[in-house]
Amino acid sequence: MKILITGSCGFAGINICKSLLLARSKLEITGLDNLSRKGSEHNVSKLQELGVSLLRKDIRNASDIEGLERFDWIIDCSANPSVLAGINGESSSRQLIEHNLLGTINLLEYCKLHRTGLILLSTSRVYSANSLAKIPIKENKDHFKIGSARELPGLSGKGINEDFPTSPPLSLYGMSKLSSENLALEYGENFDFPVWINRCGVMAGAGQFGKAEQGIFSFWIHSFREKKPLKYIGFGGSGFQVRDVMHPKDLEPLLWKQMQFPEKEVPRIINLGGGIEQSMSLKQLSQWCEDRFGLNKVASSKEERPMDAPWIVMDPSLSQRMWNWAPVTRIENILDEVAIHAEKKPNWLNLSS
Repeated sequence: MKILITGSCGFAGINICKSLLLARSKLEITGLDNLSRKGSEHNVSKLQELGVSLLRKDIRNASDIEGLERFDWIIDCSANPSVLAGINGESSSRQLIEHNLLGTINLLEYCKLHRTGLILLSTSRVYSANSLAKIPIKENKDHFKIGSARELPGLSGKGINEDFPTSPPLSLYGMSKLSSENLALEYGENFDFPVWINRCGVMAGAGQFGKAEQGIFSFWIHSFREKKPLKYIGFGGSGFQVRDVMHPKDLEPLLWKQMQFPEKEVPRIINLGGGIEQSMSLKQLSQWCEDRFGLNKVASSKEERPMDAPWIVMDPSLSQRMWNWAPVTRIENILDEVAIHAEKKPNWLNLSS
């Protein structure tokens, strides 16, 4: 089987390359990356060590994609994944849309031509920012927990499921990914090639270049260990906002099944994440870091950021029922893996800033 993995030098991409090759034989994986994100160049040698050939191309350029050889599957891991991208002044809205939507269109045109299957890694941020802000929450010692889950569709004690509203506003990032999802389903239906869409929650692990708005677990652990300034923003400056976390290597069994059974009659869109058992607030994460690295004072700010949410936990129940998939790397092991990496690479965050 010949697989193309876009964004192969990113955190998700490199881990998916590695986990597929470790678990499966007779795979021929090619990576594709434009290396636009600072720090991604550090993964080039890792791909080479895995025996993955790297194409330095840009999915935004149709000509870069049109001339590719035929692959059986594309796993699309390329994206500008920041919820503040395009609205915080650090990157342009046009570049965000070109990366996350135009790039998808170019891949879909390729799949149309070659009847290549597409697995799109999407995001929890396709869910409505207004509805996320309306999730009923209450304080519980050092974190938020949901109140009555009956007040919103697609919400239960297990988290947010696939029926949660996706009406705008989402964020430019979220809308670009939701639009990509819809286009992918249309192309797959009209031009007869398989499409799977996996809405992923927060990922973390060693080697991730985390930022405050993306990759928060890695960013927090590295910053805490380096005694860099940290701040709880919004929600009264409490740090009670909650996210779940999973390791990208845990995606491998699901991706393999999706490629093996392209016509399986199950929903084409599923949520993937750590779930309620692998969720944690920033306050709890700080306590974990303090126990590991010693004290580092965290400031507080009541400033509200656009598109922020107090509680986002992905409910992967559908993927468990349809694919017998569940994350296997526990949150404690993920945090420990990041911490060990932080101790070995004390200036890691500087390499991507």
